[in-house]
Amino acid sequence: MLVQLQIELPESVFSALRSSPEEFLHEMRIAASIKWYELERISQAKAAEIAGVSRQEYINLLSRFNVPPFQETPDDLVKEFGDV
Repeated sequence: MLVQLQIELPESVFSALRSSPEEFLHEMRIAASIKWYELERISQAKAAEIAGVSRQEYINLLSRFNVPPFQETPDDLVKEFGDV
């Protein structure tokens, strides 16, 4: 099931960003999903779904925004697997 949302933005936003409303929406979905992923609120799979791209494309997008594709820190890995 899909839910449709409507937001109102000044038309000047699109010219300032040099994008069409469709391009803006696509970028907004990507930016929101990346931030939520970075904050560990959603999984990588869910973030890719929100962004409307494949998982591989999403991993590439993460690098564009300098966000690591892994949510585990080195300390998390040591806790899980111990010192190796």
